[in-house]
Amino acid sequence: MDVNRRQLFKAGLGLSAILTLAACGDGSPGDSGGAPRRGGTLRIGAIGKSAKVERDPHATLSNDSDFLIMSLVYDPLTVPGADPNVAPRLASKWESDAAQRVWTFTIADGAAFHDGRPVTAEDVVWSLRRLRETAGETKVPVASADDIKAAGPNAVTLTCANPNSQLPLLLRLMTFTVPRGTTDFTRAVGSGPFQLESYHNGNARLIRNDAWHGGAPLLDAIEVTLFESPESMANAVLARQIDLASSVGAVAGRTAEGRGDLQVVRRPDDVAVVIAMRTCDGPFADARVRTALRLAVDREAMVAQVLSGYGSIANDVLGTADPTYDKSLAQRTRDVAKAKQLLAAAKFDTGKTYQLLTKQEAPGEVESAKVFASQVEDIGVSIEVVVQDSNAFYDQTWLKAPLYTANWGTNDSVVFFASKVMYSRTKWNETGFQDPDFDKAYLDALAAPAGAKFTEASRTIQQIQYDHGGYLVWGLADGIDVASSSVRDLPKLGGYGRVQLERVWMSN
Repeated sequence: MDVNRRQLFKAGLGLSAILTLAACGDGSPGDSGGAPRRGGTLRIGAIGKSAKVERDPHATLSNDSDFLIMSLVYDPLTVPGADPNVAPRLASKWESDAAQRVWTFTIADGAAFHDGRPVTAEDVVWSLRRLRETAGETKVPVASADDIKAAGPNAVTLTCANPNSQLPLLLRLMTFTVPRGTTDFTRAVGSGPFQLESYHNGNARLIRNDAWHGGAPLLDAIEVTLFESPESMANAVLARQIDLASSVGAVAGRTAEGRGDLQVVRRPDDVAVVIAMRTCDGPFADARVRTALRLAVDREAMVAQVLSGYGSIANDVLGTADPTYDKSLAQRTRDVAKAKQLLAAAKFDTGKTYQLLTKQEAPGEVESAKVFASQVEDIGVSIEVVVQDSNAFYDQTWLKAPLYTANWGTNDSVVFFASKVMYSRTKWNETGFQDPDFDKAYLDALAAPAGAKFTEASRTIQQIQYDHGGYLVWGLADGIDVASSSVRDLPKLGGYGRVQLERVWMSN
């Protein structure tokens, strides 16, 4: 989820220009085919668990439904873009000093909260400091909250401990801004394109913010419905109970393709559903064992069986849509004999049964675990797939278990993944990966100027992942949205770009 470095360092592209570009269709499903019209209510389904509903925009948002609501109500500083892939939102522009340590973000003209108060630098500073204290460097990569300061009434500075050329990217859709001092989020006062009208147990009705600094949205309202499973959401859109099912999965996509009243929007390489293998201790700590499991996988069969062909094979590196993605790495293919040799060399105990923990979250996630377990039987490894409730998974398994599934909905940046889930100082180190060479390559990438030096550092990051990282990345799933044929100008960006619905409209 990468950065177009030609335009990142001193980005100044105006928000109105970005929105104009974003509104231009390419003739694919979801494009207008006519003049956009104002009005209508979009009924959208999103996956979530009622037991994990979260109202605090600075907390960990495990529900897609919560993240969607937050993204429409609150403005982050930056959002995903196409080219460049960092676009303005609350920040109209940004620039760094020559050392790429001090970044200044300028607040967009006319930015105001839903209650009419203008958004000030103090609001942004308070929000960023609160986010830094809540989530640490994972979401705001500065050494302490004191490194976030106002620079006049309409600008803020973030001072990084080391050069960080990627800060605008690393802040995308993380930095939701609230009025200074806010701790009660039941009213959800933001500055985004929609404002909260009603909320109940993860379901919300949002109405258009006519005063939004980016230009009033076209829709009158958006109604968000929480669905506990992709299957129930798919049934709802097929029955026309909702207008849009977000990231509903391949099975629903195939069903909808033959329906004239529905459209299927595919976002290539959208979701990585991976096997996370703990690297610092436990049965998979030996890199030879992790390589053996990778070699046991038939990736083409995984894509065919799990994704129904709506995806592509991957090569154990996260960030496949990054412009610096290293296509020269030899594509891993199934090699049962070599895998057995590696297990024997590592003295791996094939007499035990190992649990692979998963949850019903991303489409195909549970199925991927079952297909994987079936395939590794051929190298003598016995896997028991355990499907957990999401609450139990995130409380007991995530960041702790030796072997579990994970999913990430963005793939356009190698550095993003390095910063969020592999750098030794991140709070979300999913595989317990502690590698000094990896950390150095990551910091080198942040410090590198655009061009060859950055590419070299990025490829070092990828080579280390490929050789002995903790992820088995067997494939990338296309994002599949199923919508009524009347829904126009749906976002085509992969990953987190799917929540940017401010330019969607209804044809009737």
